[in-house]
Amino acid sequence: MSKAKEPAKIGLWTSTSLVIGNMIGSGVFLLPAGIAAFGGIGLFGWVGSSLGAIVLALLFSRLSKLLKNSVGGPYAYTREGLGDFAAFLVAWGYWISIWCTNAAITVAMVSYLTVFFPILGEDPVAAVMTGLSIIWFLTWINTRGVKNAGYVQLITTILKIIPLVVVSFAGLFYIDFDNFSPFNMTGGSNFAAISATVTLTLFAFLGLESATIPSGDIHEPEKTIPRATMIGTLFTILLYVVGSFAVMGMIPAATLKDSNAPFADAAAIMWGEGARYLVAAGAVISTFGALNGWILLQGQMPMAAARDKLFPGIFKKENSKKTPVWGIVISSILISALMMMNYQEGLTDTFTFMALLTTLTVLIPYLFSATAYGILLLQDKLWKKHSITNLVIAGLAFIFSLWAILGSGAETVYWGFIAVLAGIPFYVWMRRNQEQK
Repeated sequence: MSKAKEPAKIGLWTSTSLVIGNMIGSGVFLLPAGIAAFGGIGLFGWVGSSLGAIVLALLFSRLSKLLKNSVGGPYAYTREGLGDFAAFLVAWGYWISIWCTNAAITVAMVSYLTVFFPILGEDPVAAVMTGLSIIWFLTWINTRGVKNAGYVQLITTILKIIPLVVVSFAGLFYIDFDNFSPFNMTGGSNFAAISATVTLTLFAFLGLESATIPSGDIHEPEKTIPRATMIGTLFTILLYVVGSFAVMGMIPAATLKDSNAPFADAAAIMWGEGARYLVAAGAVISTFGALNGWILLQGQMPMAAARDKLFPGIFKKENSKKTPVWGIVISSILISALMMMNYQEGLTDTFTFMALLTTLTVLIPYLFSATAYGILLLQDKLWKKHSITNLVIAGLAFIFSLWAILGSGAETVYWGFIAVLAGIPFYVWMRRNQEQK
């Protein structure tokens, strides 16, 4: 008998595209407008969040080397350092964040498509059908194996960054430094303004841990994951900072803060109204790529938890392509339901409310991962192998994650914790079932 063929695995550049693609979604196209409301000081917020992103990238790079082949990223790291219960909370919260985020990305993508197909903005049925078609097409792609999904991610990442790179670097030649005045438009202290913009811009970096989650499908994960995480994070930082600096320098803050498409407005200044379509196309590709990347991950996290008997067994079932098909399909059903809620009269606020929960449910795994790393380092068997530098990284990542959680706002923190804690009855039920067996 011939030996079964080993499923194809993804390499460095595909892993890097997963990191970049999941970080660069629809938000980057709006962020310059968001920080313009603070004035030129908003650029210092980028510096703060970029430093935090680097620390988090270092954290996940070190953890991926320490715990090789640990599928599930933050979940696996938390379980190793903090045990089953904390790991369950990470898996539960992260899973919620993925399908809520994917629903929001789908709605954003349909919104960008209205530039080319105005009927999508006028006919809710057409909009819903378009969104569902996109979700289930990418669901099918991801059930065909991680290699196919990786190819789609690599191609869309290249295509999405082209318009951003062009506008960002070409825009440097159109900067008027008077547009950075007034420096602080908030009327409050500089520290308060910078803190607020750090929290705002940090959300653009969520997803930097993406390469750690499907580690079982990555070639030489102990080498590939750290490299992909650092390369992807540093490249995204460069693009975000240069892009925001260029756009804020081209458009007066009073105008920019009310813009619905700041990069499109910048492109129109340089090359005329027709250039808006270039940026709109980039936004469509960007959301398409981000949705593909997150759908790739939505089956991995519950699969890892199911293998440890913390999630129902159906989530660990794989098809012939070694893909957790049921985890992907169940998640896509939830995404579809949330997306459709956005188009039902009276339920839009509910959808927006649920989308806000993604903020905290992603930051909590960062906090737990930093804690787990510190605990693992302090164990006798690991202490001799690691320097004080790693403990500093763990401490800085913990402090930064906690700061970001507190900066998310009282309402987000409250409801985010409620969403995470809502999984406790499910955890108790799973444990009782295990004991009965």
